[in-house]
Amino acid sequence: MKAVLEGNVIAEADDAELIQIEGNHYFPPSSVHEGVLVESPTPYVCPWKGECQYFSVVVAGTTYKDLAWSYPEPYASGIERVGRDFSGYVAFGREIEVRP
Repeated sequence: MKAVLEGNVIAEADDAELIQIEGNHYFPPSSVHEGVLVESPTPYVCPWKGECQYFSVVVAGTTYKDLAWSYPEPYASGIERVGRDFSGYVAFGREIEVRP
């Protein structure tokens, strides 16, 4: 699977490596292309997943604010609920197409 923004592939992983949570595809951190994510100060805490880290996505010199997020240290109950450890996995906003 690929995460694509403005025709640029920003992450790529085998389908088996992705984790689906609430309709979002979470990519392993190692599958995200280097240099496309910039940490954002936007705060958010999910009641069942834990503290979220937002990222802006940089593609071809353009910065797209808060289009990606991750849970660096999700709650143990969240991992149990999902059935897999999704620590550090990265999900993308709807503007980013996830496709085979």
